[in-house]
Amino acid sequence: MSVAFFRLSAALSARPQPASRLLRSSLSIQACFGPRSFFGVEDFLDDDNSRPYTYQKEKKSKNPNKHISFKQRTIAYMEPFTLDVFISKRFVSASLTHRVTSKQVAVAGTNSKDIKAALKSRSDISACLAIGRILSDRAREADVYTASYTPRERDKFEGQIRAVVQSLIDNGIDVKIYLD
Repeated sequence: MSVAFFRLSAALSARPQPASRLLRSSLSIQACFGPRSFFGVEDFLDDDNSRPYTYQKEKKSKNPNKHISFKQRTIAYMEPFTLDVFISKRFVSASLTHRVTSKQVAVAGTNSKDIKAALKSRSDISACLAIGRILSDRAREADVYTASYTPRERDKFEGQIRAVVQSLIDNGIDVKIYLD
């Protein structure tokens, strides 16, 4: 608003101008400060100029880590490797992933060429035991001896998933299992 006042006062005080030119310059100033709209919705920005008023503003916390417990903040560093097991009707795959960097340290699956040739079936219990054994060998090569496993919501810790985890434990990888 002060910029518009400055332009208008500068236009008036500089030198006498014809009325038509003064009228034109004041109209252009008014056009600059008309309300902006996007499909009829006013989109003036809020206090920190981050989002329009049309969005529902959330209450900002002074301390963003306030509601996160110490364990939740440090668990990724205390137990950095997670086990991920995926079982479908056709194949089984498992991987060890570093939580902080999100890099896969060791991967084994029945779709790979070397494992596929040695197995009769790619999705039975014997295939799950083989995947656990191969994954534990690859994890030990990468100097990983501990991992944590939390089953997905739809998965139950039984059958094929339990066979993969038990095979890892039997072959020297310490797996902490978190069941809800």
